[in-house]
Amino acid sequence: EVQLVESGGGLVQAEGSLRLPCVASGFTFDDHVIGWFRQAPGKEREGVSWISSSDDYTYYEDSVKGRFTIEIEYSKNTVYLQMSSLKPEDTAVYYCAADQRPKITAIQASDRDEYEYWGQGTQGTVSS
Repeated sequence: EVQLVESGGGLVQAEGSLRLPCVASGFTFDDHVIGWFRQAPGKEREGVSWISSSDDYTYYEDSVKGRFTIEIEYSKNTVYLQMSSLKPEDTAVYYCAADQRPKITAIQASDRDEYEYWGQGTQGTVSS
């Protein structure tokens, strides 16, 4: 059974950090694009960052650039989203997603319809 499981969410003060692991089972991250998305209350789910395991190419939305880092630990079949200098507006449920199809553009990689596998999400809350 293919499964993605996120964890690591919690409550943190502004300027604090969270590290979100996403563990895959039933498949490996080889030749996949893995994306992190988030959904704040009352808002659409939006792409935050993604990584291509074929060449380790990474992309970040402008709102998180310089503060978030995405990386794959292949030995643990885990993708991490390291979030630093957090702001209250980063408060959201964070989801990881994976798909075998290559993404040619950032718009495509940030499109949730482009991903086949999804985790259940983990809540990250940043207090001011």
